[in-house]
Amino acid sequence: MNIEYLNERINDYKNSIETVVKKKKLWKNEVKTVLRNTLNAIVDKYKIGWRVQELDWIGAKDAINIIFDSLPVELIEQTNELANYQFLQGGALVFSQSYNGNVVITILFPLNDQTSLEDSSMELGVYNPKDISEKLIVEKVDEFLKEIIKWEVPNQKNKLGY
Repeated sequence: MNIEYLNERINDYKNSIETVVKKKKLWKNEVKTVLRNTLNAIVDKYKIGWRVQELDWIGAKDAINIIFDSLPVELIEQTNELANYQFLQGGALVFSQSYNGNVVITILFPLNDQTSLEDSSMELGVYNPKDISEKLIVEKVDEFLKEIIKWEVPNQKNKLGY
């Protein structure tokens, strides 16, 4: 039996693992810092009730997100005047590293009675860690805010019964 023809595939396999390891190292050593610093700068500059959260699941994904957990201070008094106003926590923009080292950017919408699990998230893209920059992060935060605004104040034409 001649098994020499497997050499090319064996080398490809080794290279694929090396690529994943490089991506994971880049995430750990550089990308997380850029994400953390950029998102914290945004939160510090624009005080609208959000914060940065870092998640590190043992043996699974790492993630850094920006999440809404309160209302902007200047709106709290106004909403307190409305007995039936309910702020739904949980809208988040998540940057997480997948098993293959790529960075998955996802929006998580707050859950309410009318939101199905299928509609509770939206993927904004999958990127090589080397492509994650301050510019891309700011663009994704902008996209996140646009989607959260649409979620908060949906287009009435799309609602059933109107």
